[in-house]
Amino acid sequence: MLTHHQMDLVHHGAKPEQARLVVYGVHGRTQSPQFFIDLAQRIGVEGICWWLPSAAGHSWYPGKFMEPFESNQPQLGQALAVVEDQLWKLLATREDDGAPVVVFGFSQGACLLAEYLLTVQPAVDGALLHTGGYLGPRPRSFDAASKPGLSGRAIELFCADEDPWVPLHRVKDTAAAFEGLAAVTTLSVYRDEEHHITEDAVARIREYLRRHARG
Repeated sequence: MLTHHQMDLVHHGAKPEQARLVVYGVHGRTQSPQFFIDLAQRIGVEGICWWLPSAAGHSWYPGKFMEPFESNQPQLGQALAVVEDQLWKLLATREDDGAPVVVFGFSQGACLLAEYLLTVQPAVDGALLHTGGYLGPRPRSFDAASKPGLSGRAIELFCADEDPWVPLHRVKDTAAAFEGLAAVTTLSVYRDEEHHITEDAVARIREYLRRHARG
């Protein structure tokens, strides 16, 4: 059986050397990088270099995101390691006068990124987290790292008020956790019961990406 480490990192959009912005997009359960390729067409912002990891078996971890950590191992640990390895390489490229790097996750991908961002606090240029929150069964607190990378960064979260998979209270706790690390945090809540990205959210995401693109 393939592991996350053996899956391809898919490129879409602008060439890295020509990009105005780099987006690292992490798909949800049952999805693939094609989810973000389709979403990029809906967003319609030129000059974005999309880097899209692939989950083995179309799932980053087997259980629900609020289950105990050990019930989602070893896949969860492998997924976090893949994110760390790929994202640090992108951030190293940015340090060589590359384009800004923003992370973007949906559903299970948003949960994975929320967990990674809050615990590691890498110096990304921004984050979009749609329908996801940090992992584990109980509320948690997060201490700022010695060199906090999220301070002053724009973190935007989105969620439906009646999403069937992600309870709104965990998304609110996640937004508060980012605020506690001095990130500039925005939470948009939709009166909805569907697990999807609305056209209003697409418009907000489009504006966010345009603001963060250089030039």
